[in-house]
Amino acid sequence: MKFTKIAIIALALVTLGYLPVFIGYGKSETRQRPSAAEINTKSAVFAGGCFWCTEADFEKAPGVIDAISGYTGGRVADPTYEQVSSGATGHVEAVKVIYDPGRVTYAELLEFFWRHVDPTDAGGQFVDRGAQYRSVIFYADEEQRRLAEASKLMLASSGRFQKPIATEILPLGPFYVAEEYHQDYYKENPLRYRYYRSGSGRDRFLKKNWADAEAQGGDARGYRAPDPESLRRILSPLQYRVTQEEGTEPPFDNLYWNNHQEGIYVDIVSGEPLFSSTDKYDSGTGWPSFTRPLEPGNIVEKSDRSLFMARTEVRSKQADSHLGHVFPDGPKPTGLRYCINSAALRFIPKDDLEKEGYERYRSLFQ
Repeated sequence: MKFTKIAIIALALVTLGYLPVFIGYGKSETRQRPSAAEINTKSAVFAGGCFWCTEADFEKAPGVIDAISGYTGGRVADPTYEQVSSGATGHVEAVKVIYDPGRVTYAELLEFFWRHVDPTDAGGQFVDRGAQYRSVIFYADEEQRRLAEASKLMLASSGRFQKPIATEILPLGPFYVAEEYHQDYYKENPLRYRYYRSGSGRDRFLKKNWADAEAQGGDARGYRAPDPESLRRILSPLQYRVTQEEGTEPPFDNLYWNNHQEGIYVDIVSGEPLFSSTDKYDSGTGWPSFTRPLEPGNIVEKSDRSLFMARTEVRSKQADSHLGHVFPDGPKPTGLRYCINSAALRFIPKDDLEKEGYERYRSLFQ
């Protein structure tokens, strides 16, 4: 049987003896929302099924100033709720999240989003069925697209879900604010909202699938390698040859051998932190060289007797990427030279650490 939000609420209220006559919503006074022009804010748009729930969840997230229910992704200008809920407009129920980038990053919002949806459901979300209720991340620029794709890939490779990740990542078009009676629905109609949410199955799913992530601080990335098919798609031929086939890039003709910017270097495959510019030096070899790892626990050393010589290979722990080799001819204080292929690394400048989700390393450069 197909249930709607209203049907679930009505059934619950009738069962408990409440009057069911609440379908005719009254239009409440327009909210006064903070202006992004007046304070330093950014916005992000997510669709997670019922926007009553998505709005309520995001408004509880640290650093979020406001969450506005609306419609986007479709063909019809200024659609009504009735039009969108019919499934004929191409729009989805979505939420525009206004946030303070000084308190929460877009990468952190992505992780928060994943923990409040069923990303494997392509036909809707929980009790709400149809394309108008599917989960979508809408990106406003290339940076949001890149971070969203990386976040989705990390989740897919984490092994948390057995089914494929069905959440779409789409360019953001016009966002139409929903009718006023939908805004802050969980505050204005707490009883009805609680009955709907309880009956939808959302919270049961989230508790079952995300309880461990909440206990561990909510890191959904896991720093794991994607599947081999995905790797061939996202890596360049050189990156694939170096990380997966123990290849070596040419000296003095690679991305980071002469990079003098401040920041950290992470595994190109998994994103796990590996090295810092604070430990980088010019070894004269033509490859990026470091005196020590940023996170020793993310480095694995193995004996390498290829090419008729004895060397120590360096690999990443989580992704098992081939990185390079370590030699005992480096400068003080360690006397070591971690000679690493640029193709195995991604550099994150110090000014981008927060938005990339590596803010804990910001103190290295202060």
